[in-house]
Amino acid sequence: MKNKDMFADLSTTMAEKLFSETEYPWEVLPKIKEFVSRLGPTLPADEYDHPSDAVWIHKSAKLYPNIYIEGPTIIGAETEVRPGAFIRGSALVGRGCVVGNSTELKNCILFDKVQVPHYNYVGDSILGNFAHMGAGSICSNVKSDKTLVTVRGSEERLETGLKKFGAILGDHVEVGCNSVLNPGTVLEPYVSVYPLSRVRGVVKKGHIFKTQEDIVERN
Repeated sequence: MKNKDMFADLSTTMAEKLFSETEYPWEVLPKIKEFVSRLGPTLPADEYDHPSDAVWIHKSAKLYPNIYIEGPTIIGAETEVRPGAFIRGSALVGRGCVVGNSTELKNCILFDKVQVPHYNYVGDSILGNFAHMGAGSICSNVKSDKTLVTVRGSEERLETGLKKFGAILGDHVEVGCNSVLNPGTVLEPYVSVYPLSRVRGVVKKGHIFKTQEDIVERN
């Protein structure tokens, strides 16, 4: 569950410094807003447009009509932001990503090549290199009883001290359509989640989540 286990190549995010300074990925979540706010003004003006306050968009990114972007937000090179996308700020979107129609982002980091292409909610979450969320899948980021989120592994429970914490997806994670990742979900690299799943806790690297009681190792 540590940064070094979840993300093989930190050069695939502009937030490399944040992950180098912390041990667990959820420790990055409270730092995103300030980091993006400070990073934005240092980006080269010949590469990034600055269309509004605290918003920086790479000139090679493709933005469709009818989107809303609130700062602080950075959109990386060759990324697509499709119609109806709602970016609520404190968002760092990497290179070659897809932020799809009616997808909402808030306080999150998307590593390079992440796809959240259809009706996704990604709040208080981190998605690793090449992670993909199927249509309608969401990161639920607040517990129903509003208590602090705990990460629950098979042998340990880690207190995060966070009221808002959605999910951490390692590199190359695949989440099936219309799945719900409950607060504090951690999907280690190369995990696949079946469509229509309700996921809670930690799913270990290279496993397939069918149900909470049926998690199998890849062949």
